[in-house]
Amino acid sequence: MNFLAHLVLAGEEENLQLGAMLGDFVRGKAELEAFDPGTRVGIMLHRRIDASTDSLPEVSALLEYLQPPFRRFGGIIIDLMFDHELALRWREFSSLTLQEFDQDVRDMLARHESILPDRLKGFMRYADRRGLFAAYREPAEILHSLRGVGRRLSRENPLHRVEEIWDQFEPLVAAAFEPVFQAVQSDVSLWVNEKSMMTGS
Repeated sequence: MNFLAHLVLAGEEENLQLGAMLGDFVRGKAELEAFDPGTRVGIMLHRRIDASTDSLPEVSALLEYLQPPFRRFGGIIIDLMFDHELALRWREFSSLTLQEFDQDVRDMLARHESILPDRLKGFMRYADRRGLFAAYREPAEILHSLRGVGRRLSRENPLHRVEEIWDQFEPLVAAAFEPVFQAVQSDVSLWVNEKSMMTGS
């Protein structure tokens, strides 16, 4: 899952939403322990969502469909394409408009600016320039994002060529989105309830 999906799956609790945004920018136990307990749970939830998604048969089938050289980078491609599907179906998941949700996320991050890693701040400056997350409705924005990720990777990759497979692959991702999202939502609910029981919160 990518940023938009992580935020939706985190629900309305601010610490979980903050962890949803921090998850890709916090590495290892030492960095994790620098945050308060509630935010640490949010970061751990981010990691749980990634592991849960990767284990699903629908995701495995999508990866199997991709041929080299795309398959090796299939996780990146699928994550961003799931955000595209979520943006297209946004009214199913929130009473807010996507633009209102965007603003709420920015307001939440502003309240915690002092603890945000520089890389996350950099991403949000990029998001503001590109009009994310609302722009994820547009295939061109997903393709642009994939090209940007590809440029940042140190090894050679085909992410600048995903347009070549988009028309064939996007319908498969769209069909997989609902069962995948429902399965991850169920896993998140169980995980959060277990954490609440353990901490008494």
